[in-house]
Amino acid sequence: MVDMTGDLSRRLVTDELWTLTEPLLPTFAPRRQGGGTAPVDERVVFTAVVYVLTSGCAWRSLPAWLEISPATAHRRFTGWTKAGVWRRLHRAAVRDGLAGAGEADWAAVIAKAATLRAGQRTGTSPGPRRSPHETHTKSQKHSTSTQFGQHRNP
Repeated sequence: MVDMTGDLSRRLVTDELWTLTEPLLPTFAPRRQGGGTAPVDERVVFTAVVYVLTSGCAWRSLPAWLEISPATAHRRFTGWTKAGVWRRLHRAAVRDGLAGAGEADWAAVIAKAATLRAGQRTGTSPGPRRSPHETHTKSQKHSTSTQFGQHRNP
């Protein structure tokens, strides 16, 4: 039987990508309030974060096979974002030229997805923004409520 989870994990974060990424990650610091569990393998956490970034799934929908809690993955993502890991990863991938086919592109995809997920500017226009007055749904726009909850079209 083929171990699909290990295979997918290694495809999401190749050894070469991990070698480039590991030195960029800030060191783990236990939470101030104490408690919690022992520190987890940073590669496992990074793989979980890459999975969320590239699949578009919600943090709370993180698959169990990744063996990391959504809270831990999100907390590390937030810390890594504040530390500038994604920008540095992209620069390192371009500078060092990851050897594998598409590896530098994959690092760029991860960095851009992280930037978008964190809500940071990427240099590209996100498209037109709605004004606060344009946030009504069509049904709200095209009907008005009377005092008794009956709807009438204007």
